[in-house]
Amino acid sequence: MLGTGTFSIGPTVVVLKQMGGLTAGALMNQLWSVATEEDRKSVSQMFLQPFLSYTTKTHTTFTINTESTANWNNTPGDAKWTVPLIFSISQVLKIGKQPVSIQLGGKYYVDTPRYGPDWGVRLNFTLLYPTARPKLGPMPGTYSK
Repeated sequence: MLGTGTFSIGPTVVVLKQMGGLTAGALMNQLWSVATEEDRKSVSQMFLQPFLSYTTKTHTTFTINTESTANWNNTPGDAKWTVPLIFSISQVLKIGKQPVSIQLGGKYYVDTPRYGPDWGVRLNFTLLYPTARPKLGPMPGTYSK
């Protein structure tokens, strides 16, 4: 009911660079229909997500990004792009012994097709299950003989 009703394939590429607490990069994919139901349109859609984030020593992360989509099959006269500018803040913390990440963000839509949104809000709550184990041996700042 909410899907495209098509089987689509296409390439996905991600590049990123981390420098201390700073992370910058982009994710991009392009999808094309290969099998379409009779009553559905074919798909030619691109997703583009450039991002920049900074994480502090207290595990607070500030992020600015966009999750832009281009519908290359949109009708003439209607915008092909949906471009939200997103700013979010997230915090990693523990509730009891369970590590979690809580995120709050706002979206301002720079461009949308006709009847598209003007703004949006994002709230995420993620349970974290880290797999890394503490390293054995002397702790930093201690001495052993």
